[in-house]
Amino acid sequence: MPLYLDKHHHIDGLTTDGVKQAHEADLAIQEQYGVTYLQYWFNEETGTVFCLVEAPSKEAAATVHRLAHGLEADEIVEVQPGS
Repeated sequence: MPLYLDKHHHIDGLTTDGVKQAHEADLAIQEQYGVTYLQYWFNEETGTVFCLVEAPSKEAAATVHRLAHGLEADEIVEVQPGS
């Protein structure tokens, strides 16, 4: 299944707890769309978030974010794992 990295450029008021809650909301509905959110990274100071997701398509990954919490990614790029 394709692997994607998404980026949220600037989320106003980003907090550690907020990112965790959004990720948990993704996990709660991801199975319905054949998506698996694997990991996330963030910078609280800049409001930047990256999410690594296995999904059948970019659209499926975006749908989970939109329905789970409304924080849609600014970019979604298909990636290949490195060694």
